[in-house]
Amino acid sequence: MGREVSESCVDSLLIEMVSSYCDRFYATKPELAARRIEAIGYQVGHQLSERYTMERPRFTDHLEVIKFLCKDFWSEIFKKQIDNLKTNHRGTFVLQDNRFRWLAHMSIDPSPDSSGSHEDPSGALVDNKAAQAASMHLYFPCGIIRGALTNLGIPCAVSADISNLPACSFVIRIKV
Repeated sequence: MGREVSESCVDSLLIEMVSSYCDRFYATKPELAARRIEAIGYQVGHQLSERYTMERPRFTDHLEVIKFLCKDFWSEIFKKQIDNLKTNHRGTFVLQDNRFRWLAHMSIDPSPDSSGSHEDPSGALVDNKAAQAASMHLYFPCGIIRGALTNLGIPCAVSADISNLPACSFVIRIKV
């Protein structure tokens, strides 16, 4: 029987981790905060992939590993499969989650009621800060994906794109 953790606990942990690294530990260095959050995600992904593949036969190729990530691994973490997988057959994969759980309660639409900054009448400053805050929450899942794939024998780089919340795309570039 597997052990599970409440979704709200994981959500709160992620929010607090990002907040701590961005606002306290590395308040003046967001790139260091991002690297540290991604490193924590890497460790989590590495350990989870170890747990979820313990009783499976070894994977034979990259596509098989990516399919495992999209179906089984994603289902274990988010209780749903990836909505769309695209590849260029040259080492780049795009995983699309149309309702990424960790962004579902987030909005980058600045409203005068909720934003604490009113200095910029065009809203560009507020919009940029909100988008940056949302993107900081994506370093952890990028790290999870990279850690899992690295543990399964696929060294890669992972980036994320949020164009329409809560949809999210993860771009995996396999290193050769």
